[in-house]
Amino acid sequence: MIEVLRAAVFDMDGTLVDNMAFHNRAWEIVSERLGVPTTAERFQREFAGKKNEEIFPELLGRAVPPDELARLAEEKEGLYRATYRPHLALTRGADAFLERLRLGGVRLAIATAAPLGNRDFVLDGLRLRERFERVVGAEEVTRGKPSPDIFLRAAQDLGVAPAACVVFEDAANGVRAAKAAGMVAVGVTTATTAEELRDAGADWTSADFASLPAALLERLGLV
Repeated sequence: MIEVLRAAVFDMDGTLVDNMAFHNRAWEIVSERLGVPTTAERFQREFAGKKNEEIFPELLGRAVPPDELARLAEEKEGLYRATYRPHLALTRGADAFLERLRLGGVRLAIATAAPLGNRDFVLDGLRLRERFERVVGAEEVTRGKPSPDIFLRAAQDLGVAPAACVVFEDAANGVRAAKAAGMVAVGVTTATTAEELRDAGADWTSADFASLPAALLERLGLV
């Protein structure tokens, strides 16, 4: 008997919206200005899914005072929003897939490390907020991905056991977090290769939401 998945938890950046190239370019620009030039590939591989208060100290190799952290974070996020704004759109197939999940009675949540300004930018810009029962932000948990905290919080708030949740993620750290939470993980290959996502523990991978595997749709009760 196939175990039915009762809830779907979505990462936002790189998953619901294909925006990681813009995030990573903003990180490249800011890190170069700070005198610690770093590649977009490193940010996607090591930092995607973590909170800014985790990234900046690691990037700079020192403790970062709160006022400096706030200034640096706003510089980076403002640059990202300015460059991505003209391109703001859902990942291919996401709109139809979210509607299928809703009609199928699957509980929906977002669990994202994106700061509030970035969440508002995407959720309000695409009118997504009302489509999700819960949006869990990084400020609600102690540790960012790859720790499982944010996904466990989403499951708790939905009232669904972790084993009955599927997570959609674009980053290896996010997949690791989902598996550490005891959840099924689907890697969306907008910014990370299928091989890297599988190596991180993804149960399935897909280029977008229009080409999800039939076995996953069956477990969600959609076929």
